[in-house]
Amino acid sequence: MYHYRRRFTREVAFGPIALGGYQPIRVESMTNTHTMDTVASVEQCRQLYEAGCEIIRLTVPTERDAENLREIRDQLRRDGIRTPLVADIHFSSRAALRAVEYVENIRINPGNYANRQKFSSEEYTDDEYRMELDTVRNEFLPLVKRAKELGVSMRIGTNHGSLSDRIVSRYGNSPEGMVEAALEFARICEEYGYYDLLFSMKSSNVRVMIQAYRLLAERADAELNHAYPLHLGVTEAGDGDEGRVKSAMGIGALLEDGLGDTIRVSLTEDPVNEVPVGFAIVKKYNDYHLVKGDRAHLPVKHVVESRQSLLPEPVPPFDPFSYSRRYSGTIALGDIIIGNDDVPRIETGVHARLSDIGEASREVLQRLVPEKSPDAIRSELVSFSVDSRDDLAHLDALLVRLGDVSRYMAASTEDHALFTELAGKVVKARLDIREAEMLDSGFLSKLDPATPAALEFCFIHEQTGERVAAEVLCHIAEKLKARGFERLFFSICSASTVFVYRHLVREFNERGIDYPVVVRYSSCQDGRIETLVEASIQAGSLFCDGIGDILALETALPVDEEVDLCANILQGSRTRMSKTEFISCPGCGRTYFDLEHAATAIKKRLSHLKGLKIGIMGCVVNGPGEMADADFGYVGSGKGRISLYVGKDCVEQNIPEDVAVDRLIGLIRERGKWVDPE
Repeated sequence: MYHYRRRFTREVAFGPIALGGYQPIRVESMTNTHTMDTVASVEQCRQLYEAGCEIIRLTVPTERDAENLREIRDQLRRDGIRTPLVADIHFSSRAALRAVEYVENIRINPGNYANRQKFSSEEYTDDEYRMELDTVRNEFLPLVKRAKELGVSMRIGTNHGSLSDRIVSRYGNSPEGMVEAALEFARICEEYGYYDLLFSMKSSNVRVMIQAYRLLAERADAELNHAYPLHLGVTEAGDGDEGRVKSAMGIGALLEDGLGDTIRVSLTEDPVNEVPVGFAIVKKYNDYHLVKGDRAHLPVKHVVESRQSLLPEPVPPFDPFSYSRRYSGTIALGDIIIGNDDVPRIETGVHARLSDIGEASREVLQRLVPEKSPDAIRSELVSFSVDSRDDLAHLDALLVRLGDVSRYMAASTEDHALFTELAGKVVKARLDIREAEMLDSGFLSKLDPATPAALEFCFIHEQTGERVAAEVLCHIAEKLKARGFERLFFSICSASTVFVYRHLVREFNERGIDYPVVVRYSSCQDGRIETLVEASIQAGSLFCDGIGDILALETALPVDEEVDLCANILQGSRTRMSKTEFISCPGCGRTYFDLEHAATAIKKRLSHLKGLKIGIMGCVVNGPGEMADADFGYVGSGKGRISLYVGKDCVEQNIPEDVAVDRLIGLIRERGKWVDPE
């Protein structure tokens, strides 16, 4: 939890490649063609191969689809494409037994393999539970035996939205249920001596997904014979920036924990678009293994001879397996309340120079009062860096020019004298403290608890250990707390954002310090996608674990994109809903309507409904279960046919696609959730 160290796993073969162990973290994708359409499937596989995709998955709903995998595989191999193929199985054990003959890996869903989902509320007695599990074992063992004979590996892939009634009756639709569903199947595999396994724990809810993988790693490593590789992914992540941010947050949070051996970014777009996002996510972690001699990043098992020789790490500053927001005191900055149960706020830094008063003024207004809509997502605080007396004079002129809007202005400096003056001019004054900087012994004593501005102390972390920043800030917090300071914020600027903040919050918890925390991330990335990915991982991971009262980003993105990125991170972590959330799957061979077109049309007409969650699913395999996490659902039920859901309840079945969006809007109106767009 406090530094990067990759979990060492059993190496599992995937045809010409392997994953786990010391292997790179692999990037995979999935076709959305119909598997019976050989030409289209081969062409999409070729496009994925040319994009660098390392593993390709195809859906196999029937035995005929399974048999056609041979044609697809043979054509690809004739074309010189050796990329490993995965058969994706739901429900049909007969299709699985056919498909295993032609692929390098087979994915089964323990929620519906030999289980028929009824989504009933029945309670299972112990005898009924055992009897159904025996039925599952008898139907699953032939696949296990054949996979072992052929040297084909298997992914036991649990989905939050498709647990069996048996599991839900005992564990609920929860991370615990997801983990137990996978372990039941893994135990059967190990009983037969089959160990070429990997796991996945997918959900459209990023927090649930993170908790489930952490719980699986703890329970599986303690119970099973091997530490098996993990396939990471946020299912139904959506499209556009929202989908990329959600995927990076969920996958990246676990990679920071050292978990994960292969990933898939699930976007409601052309599958080829998933590949560069995947490589942007894993690049940093794969690069660790290219640094010769950097033993700090090697897996534990190869750094020490035994676990007993490791010093125990401090406990995490949060529960890794459930969400609870860190408690903090509240601070009012004018009409903005920060801390405790209030939603996290957004702060961004102005790019324009203070000396250019006109441009600086325009940018401040662009961030605080967007012209496109009075209800648009906005930054609630804007900050300038003040480095000199000239900057201070320019700031005074800017504040006069902005008038009433200036009450949302913040400023930062490294100069102690300027810091005390800023505290009388802006709503929040920040002092940046460099590594190895010695604060004057009398500086803190000169600060006035009655100063008009809230004060923020930010440690600029560069090379020292991650814990140093926490110790310095805790020393300041304790000194000022003893003098009665109430309006204080603390933050850290670091490339190791996740780890330094975990240290800070742990120290605060142990010392009873409840000041609000500003999660700061300053991007050094040049590319747009790299900026989205790294900011989502470093800042978003913390909010998923309940850490953070203000999100403050500094990037090279245009103003509206930077503010939107903040909103997407907070929305993806489910800590602040500022827009409609669309939970949409990437589609596959089970989808019989134009999913990407439908998602675009639905977003165009419903994106003004703030805080509403809309599910858009290609088929009924995972759709009904994921509808439990959405307010309304649009789910494919056949060729050109759609079923509509309210929560997990199907209220209209098999309606024509061309009227389905209007009927969905009608449902939203009937439930009193509709507002007319401006």
